[in-house]
Amino acid sequence: MEALVLERKGELSLREIDLPATLGPHDVRIAIHTVGICGSDVHYYEYGQIGPFVVKSPMVLGHEAAGTVVEVGSEVKNLRVGDRVCMEPGIPDPNSRAARLGIYNLDPAVRFWATPPVHGCLTPFVVHPAAYTFRLPDNVSFAEGAMVEPLAVGMHASVKAKIKPGDVAVVMGAGPIGNVTALAALAGGCSQIVMTDVLQPKLDVAAKLGPIRPVNLTKENLREVIDDLTDGWGADIVFEASGAPPAIKTVHEPLCPGGRIVFIGLPIQPVPIDVVSLSAKEASIETVFRYAHVYPRALALMGSGKIDVKPLISRTFEFDKSVDAFNFALHMPPDCVKAQIQMPGK
Repeated sequence: MEALVLERKGELSLREIDLPATLGPHDVRIAIHTVGICGSDVHYYEYGQIGPFVVKSPMVLGHEAAGTVVEVGSEVKNLRVGDRVCMEPGIPDPNSRAARLGIYNLDPAVRFWATPPVHGCLTPFVVHPAAYTFRLPDNVSFAEGAMVEPLAVGMHASVKAKIKPGDVAVVMGAGPIGNVTALAALAGGCSQIVMTDVLQPKLDVAAKLGPIRPVNLTKENLREVIDDLTDGWGADIVFEASGAPPAIKTVHEPLCPGGRIVFIGLPIQPVPIDVVSLSAKEASIETVFRYAHVYPRALALMGSGKIDVKPLISRTFEFDKSVDAFNFALHMPPDCVKAQIQMPGK
């Protein structure tokens, strides 16, 4: 089966590769329609590793996907041939302690698409557990369906933030995850988002998504903006979605007393934080690693129109241009958010 294969650091090829294709009784076979390019895919392409996950042999990329069910296992009851679906790419051991506790995303044995040595989904067909395959609402396109995976990160972060109606939140970082976090936080009840970045074109995109106040940190003081919006009290929530050391070091500054901080972005190196300042505000700190139990809610919000991810889809490439798509994503213009790849004949 043809696939986009990361041969080694810096080398991609579109070629035939043998992939596991046995359909179990609880699995579905899916014809892939659209796949989004994630920052992690690009990172593996550029550096060959993310932390302890090292590309040691050829690996198919891609984990943000939507497609059509073309075959169902004998025990599958919730899906049928022809269903339009998106897939949660992390498959835990259902008997693990983490899975039994409901935190299956933290299962040490989880097999996540395009995380070495597990192959991803940039190939015409995949076999996937029905339990982690979700039907798209009729008014949600395949391209939007492929955005559910990144949106799930923002949804998970918003759940962790314990949003109250009317909360004011700061989102640090106007990249793809920052944008979907802002959308999720607004849908969850936030009245206002303050979005920070150092690149104005990114902020210009974010400002069109809803009640989002962009703050270019090269030109404005974040705390002064927050004080103006909250009469000096501070933001109820700070989502750190950039992974940038300067942002992490100052994450406490815009926060109100008793506020909540959610760390989403992952810095390349360990970063010191100001524990004294955090303690002085009795800040509650949450972290997220991927997501769990949010796909149905994300799809419901998209189907209802409360979350619109279409403005975040910047470029679409055909499958035979997959290498070009990754080179584009590697040097993504700042006014682009998400590049996607569409399978042939779709």
